[in-house]
Amino acid sequence: MRPTGRLHLGHYWGVLVNYLELQNQADCFFMVADLHALTTGELAKVEVGKNTRELLLDWLSVGVDPDKATLFVQSAVPEHCELTVLLSMFTSVGWLERNPTYKEQKQELGEKNTGSLGFLSYPVLQTVDVCLYKATHVPVGEDQKPHLEMGRELIRRFNATYKKNVFPEFVPLLTPTAKLPGLDGRKMSKSYGNTVELADSPEVIQKKVSRMLTDTQRPRREDPGHPENCPVFTYHQLFTPKDRVTQIAAECRAATLSCFDDKKALADQIIAWSEPIRKKRAELEKEPTYIDEIIKKGNQKARNIASQTIREVLDVMGFWPGSNR
Repeated sequence: MRPTGRLHLGHYWGVLVNYLELQNQADCFFMVADLHALTTGELAKVEVGKNTRELLLDWLSVGVDPDKATLFVQSAVPEHCELTVLLSMFTSVGWLERNPTYKEQKQELGEKNTGSLGFLSYPVLQTVDVCLYKATHVPVGEDQKPHLEMGRELIRRFNATYKKNVFPEFVPLLTPTAKLPGLDGRKMSKSYGNTVELADSPEVIQKKVSRMLTDTQRPRREDPGHPENCPVFTYHQLFTPKDRVTQIAAECRAATLSCFDDKKALADQIIAWSEPIRKKRAELEKEPTYIDEIIKKGNQKARNIASQTIREVLDVMGFWPGSNR
């Protein structure tokens, strides 16, 4: 996950719920992708270190367990950069330029924010993030499968070149992704300013939810509502007890529940749900060395594995033994 600041509810339901489940089922590596944070935007404004700590605080606050999974920071393992250089030799520029995500983001963000070599070649670094640890499964949503296929093709090229399966051909582990709309109905994104952060105070949550977009087909209080078309109702399905959700739907259709009261009730549910997260985060903020110790341990474990992989790669590629660590 890229460190771009505090996480929001969309991150939780789209990614973190999967982290919490997978850490009990497999040997998981959760990486703060701080090098990837440099691929877009103005470099002088990217607060990598600060945002890395914010991200880790959110992970730990929601229940990501360093005793069950390995938490580490990408830049602390220099083998990521080394293997990226090596695999870039197997990557054509034209292949990268045909990447649909590259073309979409280039059009959306403009040349100034996407004109770097680092942005063009980020699929290579993404591939390294996986194959450096010889991962076999990568948890993603359906929309990210094309990204993984590029990586699979790249390691096929490498393995075929040296007629040895150095890297396993990892497969996507499709995960159910709850895509929460933002406060304005669009995709929830920091760049749109339409998020509810996991660490938001009750007062901030109340204020944000009060301005949420509701059913656009219900212009007046007395008009019947259409909960299936209302972003607020989407949130109720995640945060409100099921029996009450059914009642809300009926009251909305009967126009006996106002949008104002509906949003107030939702804010109360989100505040109650997020209270343990805020409490845990406050405790962690008082012990900064605890996070330092977790990451130091995770970085070392990740690097031990990464260094073994690099030694194998250099040997397979035929580098002079004196340069092989």
